[in-house]
Amino acid sequence: MTTAARLWQQLRQRTPLGWLQLRHDRGRLLVALAGITFADVLMFTQLGFQASIYDANTRFHRALNTDIVLLSPKAQNLQNLSTFPRRRLLQALDVPGVQDGHGLYVSTLTWKNPDTRRDATVQLFGFDPDARLFNIPEVIAQQTTLKQPDTVLFDRGARGPYQATIAALQRGITVSTEAERRTLQIKGLFPLGASFGSDGTLMASDLTFLRQVPRRNVGSLSLGLIQLQPGADADLVAERMRRHLDADVKVLTKSGYVAFEQAYWRRASPVGVIFGMGTVMAFVVGVVIVYQVLSTDVASHLGEYATFRAMGYRNRYLLGVVFEQALVLASLGFVPGFVLPIGIYALASKATFLPIAMTAERAIKVFLLTVLMCGASGAIATRRLQAADPAELF
Repeated sequence: MTTAARLWQQLRQRTPLGWLQLRHDRGRLLVALAGITFADVLMFTQLGFQASIYDANTRFHRALNTDIVLLSPKAQNLQNLSTFPRRRLLQALDVPGVQDGHGLYVSTLTWKNPDTRRDATVQLFGFDPDARLFNIPEVIAQQTTLKQPDTVLFDRGARGPYQATIAALQRGITVSTEAERRTLQIKGLFPLGASFGSDGTLMASDLTFLRQVPRRNVGSLSLGLIQLQPGADADLVAERMRRHLDADVKVLTKSGYVAFEQAYWRRASPVGVIFGMGTVMAFVVGVVIVYQVLSTDVASHLGEYATFRAMGYRNRYLLGVVFEQALVLASLGFVPGFVLPIGIYALASKATFLPIAMTAERAIKVFLLTVLMCGASGAIATRRLQAADPAELF
């Protein structure tokens, strides 16, 4: 019989002492499971909201039909882009591998909510309606409409009281409102969604944009979107572009631009830091709760453990009993800790219009953290057991 087969036979024949001890005191078991469930729900909630920050605030970036993005070195995130000279975009067209390039204007716009007639803030994007700059079918299908003066498309995923406006647009009715003392005609919808930095979005032609933001110079772009020739390597062309252009413009690949936005919300924004600290605190709370349960269990069974040691059982066996308890607690506590956040995610997504949903990657991550949490608690709880002498225990 092989070593693995012998080990498996021993495990099958081994009495599940850890589970039997937990089951013996069901009140203590339920308290432990409630504590682990609470810690798991906290971790799932914190990680879910943190992921929603990155997903919501990069939906625009992932919807861009581009290979390379030009932006100002002063840019912080999508809501704070600053501008760079249009001539840098024209110079970028001379770099080998570049097929085409277009500018994009981005600004915050205060308009009157068509439903409430109160001032509200949205983000306005302006671009050449003959250029395909977005991988959003609804925008592509309605770009001809944007050639009409003072005409915009509205984000159906906007956060706020826009239900009447969206319903009218879905029936094909044009909705009028005001912004910067001009009348805007809303003639269509597209899906993008709200983010932590913006409640909603408007799409407009570059001419409509410049009418709505008269302070913006036509030669000052927020973003430059570069499409490459088929087969061109984006990283290689981006490196050539950095050497070719002046330091007043930053060059990023599309994936680099997504990472740029995520980095802001992860490190520079207090929101990302808060959710990260919340996850750490949930883990610590779980460690403390499980430690209290396992420590109490070890203390109440010191006499039995001493008997095992006097009979010749090694510390490794006794530690295995405690770690068995930790693994059982982690597995049983994770089940309700996984189910409850699914409902929390659904409620939060409906209330905030943010993309919050359970993922397999997050479930695996939290389960591993739960096992680590219970294992760490078990390791701390067994310190007294390892140092004890059977004679002293009796």
